[in-house]
Amino acid sequence: MDGNQNDITHVVEADRAHVWHHLSQHKPYETADPRIIVEGKGMRVWDQKGKEHLDAVSGAVWTVNVGYGRESIANAVRDQILKMNYFAGAAGTVPGALFAERLIEKMPGLSRVYYCNSGSEANEKAFKMVRQIAHAKYGGKKYKILYRDRDYHGTTIGALSAGGQDERNAQYGPFAPGFVRVPHCLEYRKHEQEGAPDQHYGEWAAEQIEAVILREGPDTVGAICLEPVTAGGGVITPPEGYWQKVQEICRKYDVLLHIDEVVCGVGRTGTWFGYQHYGIEPDMVTMAKGVASGYAAIACLVTSEKVFDMFKDQPDDPLNYFRDISTFGGCTAGPAAALENMRIIEDEALLSNTDAMGARMMDNLHALMDKHRVIGDVRGKGLFCGAELVVDRETREPVAEKLAQAVTADCMAQGVIVGVTNRSVPGRNNTLCFSPALIATPDDIDQITEAVDGALGRVFG
Repeated sequence: MDGNQNDITHVVEADRAHVWHHLSQHKPYETADPRIIVEGKGMRVWDQKGKEHLDAVSGAVWTVNVGYGRESIANAVRDQILKMNYFAGAAGTVPGALFAERLIEKMPGLSRVYYCNSGSEANEKAFKMVRQIAHAKYGGKKYKILYRDRDYHGTTIGALSAGGQDERNAQYGPFAPGFVRVPHCLEYRKHEQEGAPDQHYGEWAAEQIEAVILREGPDTVGAICLEPVTAGGGVITPPEGYWQKVQEICRKYDVLLHIDEVVCGVGRTGTWFGYQHYGIEPDMVTMAKGVASGYAAIACLVTSEKVFDMFKDQPDDPLNYFRDISTFGGCTAGPAAALENMRIIEDEALLSNTDAMGARMMDNLHALMDKHRVIGDVRGKGLFCGAELVVDRETREPVAEKLAQAVTADCMAQGVIVGVTNRSVPGRNNTLCFSPALIATPDDIDQITEAVDGALGRVFG
């Protein structure tokens, strides 16, 4: 990495003058330089000043699952786009067919892959399918889509309509009708839910979904969209008994189960997909981020054959197919990269590494919890972990958002990039987030938690 800042001065100025960054207040850039990430290798990235950072959030948004600088993925993409870079998805491509085959091998009970280019778009496709099924099979009545408090499903107006994070939704309404919120299942904060029991909380939390279905009318509810582990809403792992009860409820009321695996999918939790920890059988699964580890844009909606069949059972009807297209779902770079990404995960045994390093991360975080009373709860699955910061362990009052952000800023100054819940749940942006690449080593994990240890000591004393 060349640390000569002068070599990139023009890039910094061009960025400052013309780039509109994501999730950023730009006023500070009038007097300070924006950060440019110039290079990445393995678990580490370098900025324009040549400073090295250990990336504990895989590209800031849980994406680069196999790490930076994978030459084999770059070669796979290059070779494919020289031969055939794009054709609209009404026709097939070689990597599209081959990756669909490999993906379905990992998802027993599912059979069809619909390609698009982002997690938001994949969820939109699922919502459209639910609505089309409602019109074709139920006279338009079974159109409502349930979503959960604290869950997040994307940035479009449709996806925000199913968004359980009120700060992300603020100022973007009015939203699409027919989306109905159900309560979250964060056991650590069950004291904030009226009637929550001390025992069997998971089953009780699922029964709150059933209560919403009965309130709305089962004949009006077509699907429920849930994250297997809630991500930006606080890294919420489901309580025991929750998912089994959700599955039972969906079958009881003929409600399609849509699992949003945009964050958890392709190894993040130690299995190929997060839902596979819980023995459930979804009707639709959406994925993006880790599918190609950010080496190319790709997202997928995967469905059962039962769902697929509902779009071809009346071929004489001109409306009896999924009348949708995703322009960049026809790009071949995505599935080409995804095939090589999957090979790497298999050949390097990264699922088992994720289990082992996730266990080490959780052990380290629990040790920090013993040392720092500001940590009220530690939770996670595989290399997807969170530590919730509180003022007082008895009352569980969240720390001020600015203090949680001060911890991540301190870690950044140490050269370790960690995350924190941001603009999600009002008054609840207090959970540190960790999602290092699946290639993480014991030394990487220890460096991450050592940085957090120092930061907590300096911020909270």
